[in-house]
Amino acid sequence: MKKPVMKRREFVGTLAATAALLEPAALELTRSRKQEKGGRMKVGLYSITFLGIWYQGEALPLEEFIRRAKQYGYDGVELDGKRPHANPLDMPTERCRELQRIADGEGIEIFGVAANNDFSSPIPEHRECQISYVRDLIRVTADLGAETLRVFFAWPGVTKHAEQIAQYEIAKQVWQYTHEQFSAGETWGWCRDGLVECARYAADAGVTLALQNHDPVHEDHHDVLRMVGEVDSPALKVSLDPWGLPEKTPEYILQAARDVGPLQVLCHYGGIYERGSDGEIKGESHFRPFVAAMKDIGYQGYVSYELCGPPREGEMLGIERAEMNAQLAAEFMRGLIEEQEG
Repeated sequence: MKKPVMKRREFVGTLAATAALLEPAALELTRSRKQEKGGRMKVGLYSITFLGIWYQGEALPLEEFIRRAKQYGYDGVELDGKRPHANPLDMPTERCRELQRIADGEGIEIFGVAANNDFSSPIPEHRECQISYVRDLIRVTADLGAETLRVFFAWPGVTKHAEQIAQYEIAKQVWQYTHEQFSAGETWGWCRDGLVECARYAADAGVTLALQNHDPVHEDHHDVLRMVGEVDSPALKVSLDPWGLPEKTPEYILQAARDVGPLQVLCHYGGIYERGSDGEIKGESHFRPFVAAMKDIGYQGYVSYELCGPPREGEMLGIERAEMNAQLAAEFMRGLIEEQEG
């Protein structure tokens, strides 16, 4: 693999120069927020919900997305590292400062950024591009004043025709085809190499990578923990998500949470929501034991909602799909958290 263009020492220098240019007031606000962290779990909104791929319609500009998060009752936002949201190509330092000011004005924390990376490709040039992408997202994360960058082992991607809703199937087929002639061990090694290199960049920038339990490559949370152990960096931790667990029983969820323990720095939930005739919001039944498990291990970070899949038959197709679910999901999760705290 080719050596990265920017050496670690140069990367640290660039970040130091960036930090020196940030407004003192913005830096002080970021510091005070970090000092105030603690207490109960917080509810976040992941911007893929309004990216314009899982409904028919345009993506919300990030400024409007932040305002919607405040309106719906979220504590913070996680920005997707994909166009038209927070791809590094569109996020110079000044743009990051601007979004941080807007979020501060709304009383919303930008708590994380999400990478859509694939370190598993058997093609070296592709892996190098992905490492460069994640390195640049680490810079974006630091410039936004956020602490966490969600990463994958391998993300196959999505495809989308004009005026149509995105789909997974084609990208999954491409991923499977390119890996047919290579062993699981080779694929694992490529993912580990990418995470090792990016963990160095993250450590230099003061950013934590959160490895999500998302297929392909891994089978369960034990594989996530194995990878974190092999990378052996304090900059690589875990995003244990309930829907990525192979079993959804309360016993399995609790044991998985205890296995991860203090490595847990982020988690996501999703789903489609509706309010019943009794006024109660109906969501996936395994979210309640998951929140209880997070409480059990003392987790005090964000539980981030994402609308991340195509509509079911008969479901709304427009942006109102995202609007309704984002509003109900916030109320639903806040209720579960309050139930545990109470």
